[in-house]
Amino acid sequence: MKILVLEGSPNKRGSSNMLAEEFIRGARENGHDVEVIDAAHADVRPCTGCICCGYDGPCAQKDGMQPIREKILAADMLVFVTPLYYFGMSAQLKTLVDRFCAFSFELTRHHVKSALLAAAWNADDWTFEALESHYKTLVRYLNFDDCGTVLGLGCGSPAMTKRSKYPELAYRLGKSVR
Repeated sequence: MKILVLEGSPNKRGSSNMLAEEFIRGARENGHDVEVIDAAHADVRPCTGCICCGYDGPCAQKDGMQPIREKILAADMLVFVTPLYYFGMSAQLKTLVDRFCAFSFELTRHHVKSALLAAAWNADDWTFEALESHYKTLVRYLNFDDCGTVLGLGCGSPAMTKRSKYPELAYRLGKSVR
């Protein structure tokens, strides 16, 4: 299976990317081909809502999204990776996701699997409610097959995350993907 990991953290050594590394390790051990897109540092501008694409492309903007689009449409699974930024995904990942607008019909017909990996400093049980709701809406709207989530509560620093159960859970999720 071709898995595309969309990392949305500007901190390359942060907690959410640590979860991604563990997911990738598990998926590769299972024989999957995994590629990472660093959405946080990609040349992707925000969607302008011009709808020149007609929801099926091409996008009017000429930036780094076209090669990412091709990789997304060639993937069997998308893994969304983000730190929790004010109860949602990072702006960097959201910018990339918003650009799905230019190929949402094609993406919907593609029937990919998906997963969500996220890390938050906060450890309250309600911390991820808005992010989970957004992710579930994307899954439903784009006809994805959700394979699971790892939501790292109390993972405010890499040291905190490393000591938590969440890297192991991310590894197991990667290992379980079929």
